[in-house]
Amino acid sequence: MKIESNSVKETKDFAFKFSKTIKSGTVIALNGNLGAGKTTFAQGFASGMGIKQHVGSPTFKLVSEYLGDRMKLYHVDCYRLSGIDDFLNMGGENLLLPFDGISLFEWSSIIADVLPKDIIRIDFSRFKDFSKRRHLKIVMDDKEDK
Repeated sequence: MKIESNSVKETKDFAFKFSKTIKSGTVIALNGNLGAGKTTFAQGFASGMGIKQHVGSPTFKLVSEYLGDRMKLYHVDCYRLSGIDDFLNMGGENLLLPFDGISLFEWSSIIADVLPKDIIRIDFSRFKDFSKRRHLKIVMDDKEDK
């Protein structure tokens, strides 16, 4: 599935609606350059889950946990991790099978080798010469790419 977003609002609106279709236990891997829209997506997604708190980039916390209307959201930022060992040393394996919620991993390519095979992967990219426009490529079953 491919989505084009022309604004922050469109990205958040899409993520809000998308969150309603995702069940507990799902891992979502978000990838893209700085400023590509990963955290904006996470904000809309969290809102769709009924989360009232501000959702920001968890870069310095690494993991933020939120309680939604029906389940938890684990928002993980792998940007500052040196690799898989850093992730595992922080107890990251517990976030790979979120039995009581959904895990959103920003910069998931850093830990790609330990991600489950049945994740949802979303790749974000900007359109050249259009600073507000984004392209989201969503792969619902990542088995063939591993």
